[in-house]
Amino acid sequence: MSTEKFVRFPEGFIWGAATSAYQIEGAWNEDGKGPSIWDTFCRIPGKIKDGDTGDVAADHYHRWEEDVGIMVELGLKAYRFSIAWPRIFPEGVGEVNQKGLDFYNRLVDKLLAHGIEPFVTLYHWDLPQALQDKGGWPNRDTAYAFANYAETVAKELGDRVSSWITHNEPFVAALIGHFTGEHAPGIQDPSAAFATAHHILLSHGLAAQAIRASASLKPKVGIVLNLHPIHPASPSEEDKLAAKRFDGLINRMFLDPIFFGKYPEDMLELFGFFLPEIRPGDMDTISIPIDFIGINYYTRIVARSDPEFPLLQASQVYPEGNEYSQMWEIYPPGIYETVIRVWKDYNPPSIFLTENGIPVPDGVDFDGRVRDERRIRYLRNHLLYLHKAISEGAPVKGYFVWSLLDNFEWAHGYSMRFGLVYVDYKTQKRIIKDSGRWYAKVIKENGFALE
Repeated sequence: MSTEKFVRFPEGFIWGAATSAYQIEGAWNEDGKGPSIWDTFCRIPGKIKDGDTGDVAADHYHRWEEDVGIMVELGLKAYRFSIAWPRIFPEGVGEVNQKGLDFYNRLVDKLLAHGIEPFVTLYHWDLPQALQDKGGWPNRDTAYAFANYAETVAKELGDRVSSWITHNEPFVAALIGHFTGEHAPGIQDPSAAFATAHHILLSHGLAAQAIRASASLKPKVGIVLNLHPIHPASPSEEDKLAAKRFDGLINRMFLDPIFFGKYPEDMLELFGFFLPEIRPGDMDTISIPIDFIGINYYTRIVARSDPEFPLLQASQVYPEGNEYSQMWEIYPPGIYETVIRVWKDYNPPSIFLTENGIPVPDGVDFDGRVRDERRIRYLRNHLLYLHKAISEGAPVKGYFVWSLLDNFEWAHGYSMRFGLVYVDYKTQKRIIKDSGRWYAKVIKENGFALE
């Protein structure tokens, strides 16, 4: 008689995997595609580990049918992918490149033919370089160009796609792209960073309106934020304030405008003079009701007071004795803390876990298998805490592993492998890892047994 406990998810729970265009597609200059800021950034010496680029990536543009076949084998219920803006508008605006639209038309049709729901992300950081040349996101006009792009794609795919994500992780596009400069376009200017944040949020609201006006299937529109629980490094008042500042910059600076139509007061005191002109109606546009919030969860932040750090006067510490991946501390309770906090503080209609995953140094064993036990453990432990949040009433409707395939991991190049599927970049051969087989079983059984 088995005494194992089975962790079962709600009926109709959506199990998926996620990717993004620049990270997997390759074909960077084929079929009329214009260059993006990442095509440009990758060519600046020293910006990307080992001088890697996304020129070929996982060659998904040519191997998409094989990749959909893998999704079918895994039993995915949904696939979250992004559209490359410069494939649709090589100049960012103006003439539409039909060959670009055709690629996504074929992909959507193939997904639907296999019962896999497409979740379309319109912006996963690959701004057309032509728009960057006109000032990029710090230029308010880019928000209107984005709405025009959203309208075009919604008209084309909106008869078959019903789940739409405007932006992926505005915090990263704004702060890591325009303040630390570690991501494209590589700018280090706080005014550019906060102008980007405001204009991306504005473009989200404009795009949501455009999608709802243009899609013939009733669309569900949301946005995806990277959110972290922030813990003070000690019980001291200074460290608690440091944690509050981190929370303001990473979490509330984006959640509050979307749900409450205003920036947090403490953040306006700290950073308000970096914000661009906020015009009448901006905050109403940013806070138009959404159908869901997407949460990308990877790790927590432990914050300490640090007078050396400009503006925030806080920095991150990495607790001793805890488990770490190649990039972060592994902290499964954080997925529960984040979901509960968003549910209680912001009351979204529904929540999707749109990314969750781990980079570990996977290799192919002598028999052709990829035994990635650490990834299985990571996913299982996070799903356990996600299930706890659902059982307490949080309206979580689905979960997407990051990522379907090993891919180009931005400034880390090809040194980080996140995939359920191993990609040999020399041959482009795909191998489903043990984690992929494990996840397929979770999907099939809508849960998993506790060991």
